[in-house]
Amino acid sequence: MDFQKLCTFNTFKRWWSHYGYGENLQDVIEKEFKRTKGITYLDHAATTLYPESLVRDYFQDISMNVYGNPHSHHPSSRLTHDTVERVRYRILQHFNTTPEEYSVIFTSGCTAALKLVAESFPWSPQSESEAGSLFCYFTDSHTSVVGMRGLTSAQGAVALPVSPQEVENRAKDEAQGEDVICQTAHIFCYPAQSNFSGRKYPLSHVRGIQTKRLYPACDHQGRWFVLLDAASHVSCSPLNLQECPADFIPVSFYKMFGFPTGLGALIVRNNAAGILKKTYFGGGTAAAYLSGEDYYVPAANMSDRFEDGTVSFLDIIAVNHGFEALDRITGGMHNIQQHTFGLARYTYMLLSSVCHGNGRPVAQIYAEGQFESPSTQGAILNFNLKDSHGQIIGYSQVDRMASLYNIHVRTGCFCNTGACQSFLGISNEQIKRNLQAGHVCGDSLDLVEGQPTGSVRVSFGYMSTFEDCQKFLNFVSECFVEKPVTVDQVRLEKLKAATAASYGVDEDIPIRITNGEICKVDGKEKSTEALRGFGHRDSNSQGGAYTLTNIYIYPIKSCGAFEVQDWPVGPLGLRYDRSWMVVNGNGVCLSQKRERRLCLIRPEVHLPSNKLLLQASGMDTILVPLENNTQTHTNYRVCQSKVCGDRVETVDCGDEAASWLSDFLGQPCRLIRQSPDFTRDMKKKPIGAATTTSLSLVNEAQYLMINRASVELIQKVMSSRQDDSEGDQLLDTQNVISRFRANLVIAGGEPFEEDNWPHLIIGNTRFVVAGQCGRCQMIGVDQETGGRTKEPLMSLSAYRNGKVTFGVYLTNQLPEGSTETGILSAGSLIQTQSLK
Repeated sequence: MDFQKLCTFNTFKRWWSHYGYGENLQDVIEKEFKRTKGITYLDHAATTLYPESLVRDYFQDISMNVYGNPHSHHPSSRLTHDTVERVRYRILQHFNTTPEEYSVIFTSGCTAALKLVAESFPWSPQSESEAGSLFCYFTDSHTSVVGMRGLTSAQGAVALPVSPQEVENRAKDEAQGEDVICQTAHIFCYPAQSNFSGRKYPLSHVRGIQTKRLYPACDHQGRWFVLLDAASHVSCSPLNLQECPADFIPVSFYKMFGFPTGLGALIVRNNAAGILKKTYFGGGTAAAYLSGEDYYVPAANMSDRFEDGTVSFLDIIAVNHGFEALDRITGGMHNIQQHTFGLARYTYMLLSSVCHGNGRPVAQIYAEGQFESPSTQGAILNFNLKDSHGQIIGYSQVDRMASLYNIHVRTGCFCNTGACQSFLGISNEQIKRNLQAGHVCGDSLDLVEGQPTGSVRVSFGYMSTFEDCQKFLNFVSECFVEKPVTVDQVRLEKLKAATAASYGVDEDIPIRITNGEICKVDGKEKSTEALRGFGHRDSNSQGGAYTLTNIYIYPIKSCGAFEVQDWPVGPLGLRYDRSWMVVNGNGVCLSQKRERRLCLIRPEVHLPSNKLLLQASGMDTILVPLENNTQTHTNYRVCQSKVCGDRVETVDCGDEAASWLSDFLGQPCRLIRQSPDFTRDMKKKPIGAATTTSLSLVNEAQYLMINRASVELIQKVMSSRQDDSEGDQLLDTQNVISRFRANLVIAGGEPFEEDNWPHLIIGNTRFVVAGQCGRCQMIGVDQETGGRTKEPLMSLSAYRNGKVTFGVYLTNQLPEGSTETGILSAGSLIQTQSLK
């Protein structure tokens, strides 16, 4: 078969079936990357290209929202803080881990992350009693890794370069176990994927070093930590930190998404985090310090402790849109790995088989294997071209010619001198002689005394196409092959056979999941509505006639109330109360503080049909399944956000509900529901409550109760202030009640008498008072119109001398481990005496 027939899509598809992402890839290119028309971009290992939807959605996000400095505490600051935290969790989710296991420290890039480790690690110099720390790294490492030795050596550590072959060749048969005698700390650093050749090194090396089975850990006592340089790997391949629990993982986001640049992260295993120590501290990193005395206490939170100054929060927000675009276009990293490997493999097979007319090969390929499998080889192809006499053609000449064809490749040593030396056979002395001859990193001096100083690298990204391969191969054929072009058929058949034997029948590209994802929603917000202590106002009440007049549930957090007469209660409170919530395009929980129109959404729970009804003026009613049975969560996407200080697992309710909410609210939204088998515990356990009190998506406690007498008193204060209310219309009692968004409304007794109750019984259900509700500006939102007034918050503050607590939080008083349920009925009598 001649070369041109091999350069066809049909040939490619026969050799590799995993191409694209379930739709016409050219349509994706036209929608997302039309700026690349006429360009063959093959430098994705340096930076990939961003889709247009990423920057469009990002621009819409920052145009619609006010993001303040996250170190402040006003609403725009809290929005930034919540969104940044959401992105942290999204990053951990992407790498299949959780905040319990890892922390995310934002940096300016992978290099800064590596430097942070070098500066913070407790390097020990050698002493009479103990050997010093070792900084070990692969010779096939990026410049930024090797450069760490400048810092480590200054602190007495010994730099030990290790070839990839040594790690397993000098391994021990058994793990060495924990060293209880020597506590000297060492680091072993290696790349998950070589940025030079694309070779993927075994992720099992992580545990091998940690258990001291592999060299050099097996030969040196002490505590061994693994720094996994993942920057190149994660651009086109999944990384599962459950399978390779490295201690430190630096990444750069522009290699994954193309935008933003100048932002990376150091992902730190929490079990190893305590070993890192800082000397410098900047804004936001200190819990306390003195300017006149050497006194400094670092922030307790790992991320806060190491992020000097204000993080690049607008860039961090863009990362969330990067993940959204990546998932939407490709369906996930496994699909990207399959797609890009197929393109690299096809290009490798043809380039390594094409020959000059005299039969000499056109290319010298620099690779360890033969592109057998995506588990051992990334989407990078490194080579030099040769003329018909077997002489290397300088990479600068290839680069210049490629530019004429508008083909973008990378040339040189790619900031990896060790791999460059190894593959090109350049000795240390030659490197020094090349420098004397005027060659420095990054220049165009490609040959010294006929020997190459570097090579050519092509690399693929998730938006690369077969046409990119075709144009590149035709360019090589037209410009550098002495005609007639021939193909080494024997080699080509061997490569096809080797790939089939090694890779076998791989799993199909997984189906893209767009609905019903599991989402992890997390966040630790120090709420302005924190629980307060019990009041100390004298009360003469001895448990008189109190009645439960109204029961409200709020199925969707911050949306309208649903009044019921009789309703089941259980360990989480009123059934389906705050079981759902609305999140914005960044996965951050929306409340009426940020989106007042939420109150105009009127959800209803219809128990007989097992449906949640979504209703709003001008909108068709839609039905969402209650799904109150435990579900299998396989194939559900995991995401995380913040809900008043706790991380909860939730289930996405699908595209129909998301579209309905987005249309009504005028911004991208999704409806998510707390997973029925997830338990969220109340932090502050009231006296007399169960050992653990489970919560839904409520703020502080299971129930909020208000007293009609207290409401009426506040209404009187509002009336007396009417002249000062700037023309605001006086609110009726029911309007004021609705603004306080209580679950339980009671009548009887004196105003604010409820502040002093430690316990109460409603019907047959026992409750413990957990504290008072600190009211926020949300009670200024009219629950009927979505309009805003200053009252009743100002009247409440005026009457209580600046104290803005109103209503009390309740929790079920159930025995430990009990799942007792009951029915709460409007009209029930209330007992307020203390319970024995």
